[in-house]
Amino acid sequence: MLSIGELAKRSGVAASALRFYEERGLIHAVRNASGYREYPRATIRRVAFIVFAQRIGLTLEEVAAELAALPADRAPSRADWATLSAGWTARIDARIAELQRLREGLTECIGCGCLSLDRCRLANPGDRAATRGAGPRYWAGDPRPLSADADPNG
Repeated sequence: MLSIGELAKRSGVAASALRFYEERGLIHAVRNASGYREYPRATIRRVAFIVFAQRIGLTLEEVAAELAALPADRAPSRADWATLSAGWTARIDARIAELQRLREGLTECIGCGCLSLDRCRLANPGDRAATRGAGPRYWAGDPRPLSADADPNG
């Protein structure tokens, strides 16, 4: 068993984050006779999984659903972890594509109001992209109209 301080040190995650993960049901502790939290050693792997999953873009709700698929009666095996992460390839590929789009636009675009509107890949006269929803629609992957006068819905 590990104390919360030992788990924080071994996992590289702050004790406050570990308590948060516990409140969300992502990890579980038992209380010793003194009332202090103690975690099974296998929790180190669960915390590493949580950190990794968040870095590839999973929400805590998605992380909880993924962790719920792990066996409750034993420490997860390599095969368990492989099964769990097998579906992430498409999500990682989408994240890579998004980062590549951001990198390509970084040199020319630092955001709305820049001085490169004549060559801006995100130009949005009349806020026509707003009809597609909130946020940076073109970076989110929505197709751009063929011309400035094109109908954004067609």
